[in-house]
Amino acid sequence: MALMLKGARCIDPQVGLDEVVDILIRDGKIVEVGHDLEMEKGVERDLSGKVVVPGLVDMHVHLREPGYEQKEDIESGTRAAAHGGFTAVCAMPNTDPVIDNAVGVEYVKARANAVGKSRVIVSGACTKGLGGEILSDMGDMYEHGVRAFTDDGHGIQDAGMMRRVMEYASQFDCVVMPHCQDDSLVGEGQVNEGVASTRLGMFGWPAEGEELEIARDIALSRLTGCPLHIQHITTARGLDMVRAAKEEGLEVTCEVTPHHLFLTEDDIDDTYPTSLKVNPPLRTSADAAALREGLVDGTIDAIVTDHAPHTDWEKDREFELSPFGMIGLETSLSLVLDHLVRTGEIDYARMIDLMAVNPRRILRQEPVQIAAGSVADLTVIDPDATWTVARSDFYSKAGNSGFLGATLTGRASDVYVGGYATMEDGVVVEG
Repeated sequence: MALMLKGARCIDPQVGLDEVVDILIRDGKIVEVGHDLEMEKGVERDLSGKVVVPGLVDMHVHLREPGYEQKEDIESGTRAAAHGGFTAVCAMPNTDPVIDNAVGVEYVKARANAVGKSRVIVSGACTKGLGGEILSDMGDMYEHGVRAFTDDGHGIQDAGMMRRVMEYASQFDCVVMPHCQDDSLVGEGQVNEGVASTRLGMFGWPAEGEELEIARDIALSRLTGCPLHIQHITTARGLDMVRAAKEEGLEVTCEVTPHHLFLTEDDIDDTYPTSLKVNPPLRTSADAAALREGLVDGTIDAIVTDHAPHTDWEKDREFELSPFGMIGLETSLSLVLDHLVRTGEIDYARMIDLMAVNPRRILRQEPVQIAAGSVADLTVIDPDATWTVARSDFYSKAGNSGFLGATLTGRASDVYVGGYATMEDGVVVEG
């Protein structure tokens, strides 16, 4: 099938492109990029006033399948991804059963191929059952396409075990993506330790409970030579450690979520909103400001959602009983456009690096470019679309968003995966 996308502003810093051009797509790949292109037959879309970028990737998503399909499944999660403008997501392995062997990997891949509206990149667990004691079948999972390993949701508590994980992964040039959490410090922590925990009368979660493992894992990356990617970083001191590691020449990267950029502990008021109970917790306004600066100066490599769907009944409980996490696939792009791009804090090129280029590089995926020969995974943005975040607008099964009621400007209008539309004019394509 031939497809022509005409009249959009196309931006791709990888190839130095930022101008209004046409894109001709055939058989899933970009054939030509240029002005006044023509084709004999096919589908033509007029995208005047829109912005086309390389397909966005969310490298930290909980699709919940297998085992927790009441929260989300691969079908609903990838529909939410398409609705949010993503052409690919990296699925976390903390499912039931845990994705710690090739059978689990192949299950997720098969389900994604059957019902997915975005590509699904499978990450594997570092340890059996996320127990932190026995290596998972890392080599076997590598043979089945896994290039990233994480025990997300759990910090590997034993430094010797983490060393073994990283030594093993380094043999395959795979990246290890730790959830940095020292359980002996975090304990029963619910919110950031300090003003918030005192004001709310809740157990505190100290920043050091994250920072100590960041420091440890950077040291182990130095020791083993293993590529290291710090998940959902939240503190200024943790970011300084990553910055120093980069300056040293270590292959250390990190990611940040929109909720840690745009929400703080001060947003948790005396109504105890459980949608704001996340892991790691919302930190101080100074931390959020430092994270935004890290986006600007290049210390932070990726913006991710840590999309963590839960059922309404799970979240609609006392704060300390409610599970950690919020959804984010359908709001992330708009939040970045509204709060960072429109304000001039970053430009489109930097956004593309953070949400398309770097995630693929870190996950050892083939690059996607707006250039002849590249796979046609593309995100189309309507920069002027103004909308209000509402549960009724979500394709996700879950509604635990911390941004409900927010009015945002800018959102995805169309998404193409392998040259085929998974969303057109803001509606996910069925069939």
